[in-house]
Amino acid sequence: MRLLLDECLPKPLTRHLRGHESATVPEAGLAGLKNGALLHRIAKSFDVFVTVDANLKYQQNLATLEVAIIVLRARSNDISDLLPLLPRLLAAVEVIRAGTVVEID
Repeated sequence: MRLLLDECLPKPLTRHLRGHESATVPEAGLAGLKNGALLHRIAKSFDVFVTVDANLKYQQNLATLEVAIIVLRARSNDISDLLPLLPRLLAAVEVIRAGTVVEID
């Protein structure tokens, strides 16, 4: 799977996503785009968008998107708070489908 990590996630998190192609929004050259424009733009290049923005599902019509969304619900976006969520993130990546949202806490 091709994963894109939101700007608010730490870049070192990509090293822990073994078995998947992963990049951050800045690495993909998409820094600064608003969520709606970003999600429409990445649909052809990425399968899953990973974020900590729990409000995203209320701000966008996600069912119409050609990308899946995984929301990590951690105490902070510090890598030490995110690493415990990785096993569930990796399991979700295997079954998630475009237009759906999975929240992991």
